[in-house]
Amino acid sequence: ACGHSHGHDAHGAPAQEMTKWFDTNYHYMVPEFTADQAFTLASTKPVDEYREARALGFATRPVLLGPVTFLKLGKSKNASFDPLTLIGRLLPVYVEVLRRLAAEGATWVQIDEPCLVLDLDAAAHAALRQAYATFAGEVPDLKIMLASYFGGLGDNRDVALSLPVAGLHLDLVRAPDQLDGVLANSAPELVLSLGVIDGRNVWRADLPALRDRLAPVVAARGAARIQLAPSCSLLHVPVDLDLETDLDADVKSWLSFAVQKMGELAVLARALGGEDATVAADLDASAKAAAARRSSPKVHDAAVAARLAAVTPAMARRTSPFAARARLQHGRFGLPAFPTTTIGSFPQTADVRKARAAHAKGTLSDADYDKFLREETARAVRWQEEIGLDVLVHGEFERNDMVQYFGEKLSGFVFTKHGWVQSYGSRCVRPPILFGDVSRPAPMTVAWWRYAQSLTERPMKGMLTGPVTILNWSFVRDDVPRSLACRQIALAIRDEVVDLEKAGAAMIQIDEAALREGLPLRRSEWRTYLDWAVECFRLCASGVADATQIHTHMCYSEFNDIIDAIAAMDADVISIETSRSKMELLDAFKSYSYPNEIGPGVYDIHSPRVPATDEMTQLLALARQRLADAQLWVNPDCGLKTRKWDEVRPALVNMVAAARELRRQE
Repeated sequence: ACGHSHGHDAHGAPAQEMTKWFDTNYHYMVPEFTADQAFTLASTKPVDEYREARALGFATRPVLLGPVTFLKLGKSKNASFDPLTLIGRLLPVYVEVLRRLAAEGATWVQIDEPCLVLDLDAAAHAALRQAYATFAGEVPDLKIMLASYFGGLGDNRDVALSLPVAGLHLDLVRAPDQLDGVLANSAPELVLSLGVIDGRNVWRADLPALRDRLAPVVAARGAARIQLAPSCSLLHVPVDLDLETDLDADVKSWLSFAVQKMGELAVLARALGGEDATVAADLDASAKAAAARRSSPKVHDAAVAARLAAVTPAMARRTSPFAARARLQHGRFGLPAFPTTTIGSFPQTADVRKARAAHAKGTLSDADYDKFLREETARAVRWQEEIGLDVLVHGEFERNDMVQYFGEKLSGFVFTKHGWVQSYGSRCVRPPILFGDVSRPAPMTVAWWRYAQSLTERPMKGMLTGPVTILNWSFVRDDVPRSLACRQIALAIRDEVVDLEKAGAAMIQIDEAALREGLPLRRSEWRTYLDWAVECFRLCASGVADATQIHTHMCYSEFNDIIDAIAAMDADVISIETSRSKMELLDAFKSYSYPNEIGPGVYDIHSPRVPATDEMTQLLALARQRLADAQLWVNPDCGLKTRKWDEVRPALVNMVAAARELRRQE
């Protein structure tokens, strides 16, 4: 049940690819380049906004995405050329913008090159040198602040320090250890912007500790050559904590949103400027909040710690290998070849959203809301039976969001009312805040599964969100390793899996839509992450009998470079998003000889287009070239929550027809 949708073209043209901005939960449309690509200035937005701010009396530092990152994060329309070869054609457009900003009176411009925290090759280093030499030559009086963030410069440090720029921004939250090397190897006149307030997370800083850490740096470098900043853009955190009037008071005292983070920077600047007396109360409050959080019983649960300590390797392994499990499962279910199912969610119509809002406001009683949800669920189950789906889902009408629903039922999470952050365009999300040890006080989905299964003789999947996805789509506590927090969530989800099986569920889907999104930006760190991420999935999925079929689902992922980790998850069935790639994503599974069952998505749910039966049949033919028939399931790319019923009904009818056509061909 994928909770994140892509852009689409209303006229049926293939949509531009959308992907995550580095390892954040913000998305961007991936620019596509041709070998003969020409660039022209299409917008004066940076200049217009600088002029607008100046008219209001604000002296601002315009921010541009750097040319190397722009090309590096785009893609070629054919694989025969590297977009970085276009740098010479792109730079004149940047020069034009920089000249216009300088003419308007800008003295500094920030150019973001977050690609500096990635693994870069010699071509990228050469492109960086070419770009910034060009800027220095063409707009010599304009000071450039070169900004890196989301990690450390690592082996790109010397290149960054060699560029002719006036300033360099460092992310000292993600990579605090890089400061000493930059101080030792940079020109003394280089202005350093120290990103010491976390722009990616919601936790209040320990300002006295930061002051003590930075005071020697300011003394050595000189206050004129030190700037204080968030680690990255504050786009990634909610706006104002003061709007949250219902949060637990203790938890709220540990938090800091964008407005508060700017206040923290101001306090820190005054403290480092020798004005301790004027900010003494602020520093004291910061220290007390940090100490209270470290010792709070709301954060630390001895029972959770004891349970974690008791985890054994056997708990993360199914009893038998897949081949033995598959024989039992096939005998139990008796499904036809190319079984059909959906990923989990059905359209959340205006009526569903209206009922949820009324219930939240208290104008719709618990009983009436429950009655409404039961009717929606029953209607969805009946319709799935009518069109001939083999394995059913209950539709998830009771769920507002695939992470929030579970977070609200687990200890250790809080939720905001106004903590919106941009996902893409006008779409915002309100991530849960994971502040403490996680456990499951009571079953979360069993009653809805039991009701839905009572309506049909066909298998009804239990539907859960996996621990890695819950972690990656939340604001996560920063006082323990992410791996530890994830293991706690895994144990809570394991309890739910076991309870679903006890209630009679024979198929349980544990979505890990965000598994790949959590990959570190540096490939050298991937193995560590994948090891604990896979272990957490197995820990939550391995408490069931061999005859119980575990499904998982992954959204918009590339699998070639993590196929061994996907195989290690050992899900009985994995459904993946493949329709846009024309099944090319399955090449990884073919070359790996992936043994388990796979449901490659046969229609793109992110577009309102209704694919014809023969279109899906052709996609399945491509899948059959890569996988054995016995491995194949037939399903959409993702959950159908964001679509309309008049789009979903004909699409699923056509999908079932495509599966039946394949059975006739056998």
